[in-house]
Amino acid sequence: MITALTDITGSFEEAIAETGRVLAVQGRVLPATLHDVRLVADVKLPGENGVVQQIHGESQIPKAAGRVERVWLEPDSPKAFPPTLQALLSAELIIVGPGSLFTSILPNLLVPDLANAMRASRALKFFVCNVATQPGETDGFQCGDHLSTLEKHIGTRLFDMVISNNRFEGKLPDGPQWVKTEQDLKQKFSIYSTDLIDLENPWRHDSAKLAKTIMDLFYERTGPLISKDEY
Repeated sequence: MITALTDITGSFEEAIAETGRVLAVQGRVLPATLHDVRLVADVKLPGENGVVQQIHGESQIPKAAGRVERVWLEPDSPKAFPPTLQALLSAELIIVGPGSLFTSILPNLLVPDLANAMRASRALKFFVCNVATQPGETDGFQCGDHLSTLEKHIGTRLFDMVISNNRFEGKLPDGPQWVKTEQDLKQKFSIYSTDLIDLENPWRHDSAKLAKTIMDLFYERTGPLISKDEY
């Protein structure tokens, strides 16, 4: 849809805005960059010889059937979209995740100016860890693997809080496995674990549970706004 609207409007920026209107999206959808970039990954293929193959294209990476070692953008330093930087710098709360670690979350953070704006922002920054692994992308990952992968690519001390699931009930489809939070992570990160699963689709977050958890944590750290008349 975005590709078709880009051809019609002649602008990727306008195509995203138009897509939001067509889908009745509440809020604004802002791109990380307007530059034409491609996601590339080093994937370690199964086998004892440990051959690493370079895979081009977001949709091709999960199909490689190996372990993703690292991802990067080509060209590697695209300029960020200025309104996106402004939104990050003026935000009160920045939430990263849940989503595909290597093909959805990291590609945005690999835009250098965007990651720098996140660091400079005075907003609280929450990382929401996935409930279950994604076949072909995060097989065998626990919460700590997600965090170490993020740190490997974009550096340390980016998040104020990590939110993870601690309810492991229900049958998962073939392939995905539960993502659990290791006890020793609490020595390095501020972790909040609670029941976040959708009982009908337990490999996914329950959006209402997640939203309430995020807002409770946000208000706990910022406190309610009190007018001068209430002192």
